[in-house]
Amino acid sequence: MLKMTHVLAAVGLAAVMSHSAMAEPMKLGFLVKQPEEPWFQTEWKFADKAGKERGFEVIKIAVPDGEKTLNAIDSLAASGAKGFVICTPDPKLGSAIIAKAKSYDLKVIAVDDQFVTAKGKPMDSVPLVMMAATKIGERQGQELYKEMQKRGWDVKETGVMAITADELDTARRRTSGSMDALRAAGFPAAQIYKVPTKSNDIPGAFDAGNSLLVQHPAVKHWLILGMNDNTVLGGVRATEGQGFKAPDVIGIGINGVDAVSELSKGHATGFYGSLLPSPDVHGYKSIQMLYNWVSQGAEPPKFTEVTDVVLITRDNFTTELAKKGLK
Repeated sequence: MLKMTHVLAAVGLAAVMSHSAMAEPMKLGFLVKQPEEPWFQTEWKFADKAGKERGFEVIKIAVPDGEKTLNAIDSLAASGAKGFVICTPDPKLGSAIIAKAKSYDLKVIAVDDQFVTAKGKPMDSVPLVMMAATKIGERQGQELYKEMQKRGWDVKETGVMAITADELDTARRRTSGSMDALRAAGFPAAQIYKVPTKSNDIPGAFDAGNSLLVQHPAVKHWLILGMNDNTVLGGVRATEGQGFKAPDVIGIGINGVDAVSELSKGHATGFYGSLLPSPDVHGYKSIQMLYNWVSQGAEPPKFTEVTDVVLITRDNFTTELAKKGLK
């Protein structure tokens, strides 16, 4: 009888443990390089939304550098995670990230930035969810040209300040797309002036813009393009510092969320608007694809291009941000 009791107890314990294991939700990681940025906060928010809808837990970790990235993968494995989505702080960490993930049998999807090898070769074998960089750049150029025409500027007196960071593939494709679109619309190629920035932020772009402006004192109107909101804002600040008024400057950024404080100002500035992509789609879609991969073996496509984008200006930004849950 005692033996039977032990057997029943063991069976009961096994059942409890089995039930506990079944009740444990799947864990998936979502690693981002700059968690303080609204873009990544929105990605996390919509990743959580996908998790709630499908019953998995999202482990959110900030990975601002290489060491923290590799440590985060160790941590995810220790917590029982089955895979992770990552916006890497450095695309050249790609090989190290994949090697570490494979050692734990973790599935990986890159979001926003494509992995490259140490020699800079794109790692096409890793599933990637990314904004259509060239297309969004083309849209930037088209919108700049359209607004220039609306203001009736004389093209002969107009210059393009193209703030570039060609060492970054995404940045290069955005700015190249923008310049190509301007040329295709009929803007003179000789009046498109490229200037590299040391950093893709306002101070770096401000310095780059200043150095360009002093070289072209005859230009009366400026179109400003760059890979994100902050590079364009830096260029706008440079024009302000050199005496240009808002009606003579058109800057259109990319990202939207970093432009809110500028668009909220009660007066017009040279920063006309921004192309708001879809961090909500990036966050939701990437983790949903990872979940399907882990739970159903449905391997995602190697490249998922997100093309949803809307031009936000002072007239519509609150409405458009609210649509994406960003307000």
